[in-house]
Amino acid sequence: MVKTQTLTREIAGPTAIRNPWGSGSAASGLTPSRLAAILQAASEGDLEAYLTLAEEMEERDPHYSSVMRTRKLAVAGLPVNIEAGGEDSHAEKLADAVRAMTEAPQFGELVDNALDALGKGFSVNEIMWDRSGRQWTPSAYLWRDPRYFQFNQKRPDELRLQDERDPVDGIVLPPYKFVIHKPRMKSGLLLRGGLARLVAFSYVCKMYGLKDWLGFLEIYGIPLRLGKYGPGANEEDKAVLKSAVANIGSDAAAILPDSMVIEFEQIAQASGASDVFARLVEWIDRQVSKAVLGQTATTEGTPGKLGNEDAQDAVRQDLIEADARQLSNTLNRDLIRPFIDLNFGPQKVYPKVVIAIPEKEDIDALATNLEKLVPLGLKVSAQEVRAKLGLSEPASDADLLGVPAAPEPEPTKPDETEQAENHRKALNRATPDDIDQIAQVMLDDWEGAQRITDPILEAVKSANSYEEVLALLPQLLSNADPTLLTHSLANAGLMAFGEGREGDE
Repeated sequence: MVKTQTLTREIAGPTAIRNPWGSGSAASGLTPSRLAAILQAASEGDLEAYLTLAEEMEERDPHYSSVMRTRKLAVAGLPVNIEAGGEDSHAEKLADAVRAMTEAPQFGELVDNALDALGKGFSVNEIMWDRSGRQWTPSAYLWRDPRYFQFNQKRPDELRLQDERDPVDGIVLPPYKFVIHKPRMKSGLLLRGGLARLVAFSYVCKMYGLKDWLGFLEIYGIPLRLGKYGPGANEEDKAVLKSAVANIGSDAAAILPDSMVIEFEQIAQASGASDVFARLVEWIDRQVSKAVLGQTATTEGTPGKLGNEDAQDAVRQDLIEADARQLSNTLNRDLIRPFIDLNFGPQKVYPKVVIAIPEKEDIDALATNLEKLVPLGLKVSAQEVRAKLGLSEPASDADLLGVPAAPEPEPTKPDETEQAENHRKALNRATPDDIDQIAQVMLDDWEGAQRITDPILEAVKSANSYEEVLALLPQLLSNADPTLLTHSLANAGLMAFGEGREGDE
């Protein structure tokens, strides 16, 4: 049963029983026996010392802190996709509402804080709901100290809030109020999970190695100062020499009588013995890298040791994929479903958050295949292609890129030879009926030809010889008007060409 009045108020903040400053240090003076007691208590439900140690390990060991940040950021940097629960408009409406919620800046902070569970075994973020608008919206996600919580002694997977109302068993967490991330590093009790538990013993060994290394350097890092005095030196002279020998290591200066000498003796094998501590610390760091990242190549960068970089990356990718999948499940259960239920009521199918590593696309191969297959009739969604290329849907008023428009070709006029050939082809394709029709049209327009032929016929009748007719022709032709004859021939040619084109079709 959801009590909406509890959704907008803070529930898991600091109180008298939930101390915001913790209960002291667990890492100071840590010994193997003390570590064994802390881990045993944690596996039985007493998490205070273990959670404090897990916090301090990230603060005190630079290498562990670095690899933990690397693993967290590898997941936090992945894109967050929202998939609708169906293809209808209602499912898209729900998905759009979830997208708007996840695009808020505080959602990224929730993802970062939820991944704190990788080290400690679980993390809790309290949702502060806001109802001032038209719908229920998370206004903030408050990270809560895991030491504020405890596990049910009868049900080890049930997390409860420490509270004055029940100091022994704690109180039940109200629904729709907390995002509780419990990554599965291994099968078994959640109390025995978390990378901090796996790395804790390596941390103790490293701290012992560093302490011994510093002690060794303090003794043997500076050459042995040996003071020599003559046989006539008294006790006061010896005291002066001893003080000078003791202080010269830090002061690098001393005043002595001529009868006294200070010599620096280099201890044999001292530098080689120091390498033992360096190799121990480096070996422990490599084991921590394997535990957290699943590989050592990206942190150590040892030349010639990587062998197959793709294989190393594949192992680490498996860890990222598992972390992303588990975090997606947590968000869908503790945030997306409550958000939908509060604003739209229970649904048969809910939209879901999907955090995953984007698939690497061979852009050149994709472009080549599209260029070959689309002209053959392959139908491809432009939205899917943009998704593979990592491009967004362009806005309606966006300045779009496209293929430049080719210049329109200028119309060409057929030359006289081409026109004659077209007329010849048209006439060759014409039927006898078509030719008769063209001839009839030309006969109807014979008046244009008579204006030229009649004067020539009259000159032939009146002439006495062939030479006389030839002499009269230039004058007769210059006086003739060929307009009507030209028009008649053009009409006949056009008709013949049209008949021939019709025959082609």
